[in-house]
Amino acid sequence: MPRPSTPRLSPERIRKIGLEIIDAEGLEALSMRRLAERLDVRAASLYNHVATKDDLLHEIADEVISEVDASGFDQDWATGLRSWARSYRAALADHPNLVPFIAYGPARRESALRVADAVHGGLTRAGWPQRYATMIGASTKYLVIGSAMGSFSHGFPADAAVYTDRYPHLARAHLLQQKAAEIDTASFELALTALIDGLTTQLADITREP
Repeated sequence: MPRPSTPRLSPERIRKIGLEIIDAEGLEALSMRRLAERLDVRAASLYNHVATKDDLLHEIADEVISEVDASGFDQDWATGLRSWARSYRAALADHPNLVPFIAYGPARRESALRVADAVHGGLTRAGWPQRYATMIGASTKYLVIGSAMGSFSHGFPADAAVYTDRYPHLARAHLLQQKAAEIDTASFELALTALIDGLTTQLADITREP
């Protein structure tokens, strides 16, 4: 029989199917056995390409983070912070079930460490002390992770009767779901702008210090 044009197993295909399982069913649903079933191979075959499930998760996470853009720091720190946060949120928003794993930190993942290095370097070059650069990176991550993990607007019931009389200040909350994506994005941008504006003032104070 002729050999298949593409191999049944490859690191790329294993990561792709693994991420599909996570996206559809959650982190807990991914196991080497479940993955092997989806790939129509024996579980033992997977270990020729990846040592453990944890290693696979790191590889998947690294591939997702490779889409994050930190090149804006070549212009100025505020542009860099804004473009990094936006691209970081976009990458994570496509895979919310993976966010809790990514939220633990970069570990030894190449893409994540490369982005962290670019962010920290861009901030310190702009005059931020090392300690502040670390805290700004953390603060931005908190904003992005929170935004990517869930929708604020989708969390409100669409039934107007829920709010009648009992919650007068939420009289229009039942309309939030209709424009959830728009409201959530605008809310993220509001918080990001407030963060950058506040930091701009703080940097001016720092640079004026004797």
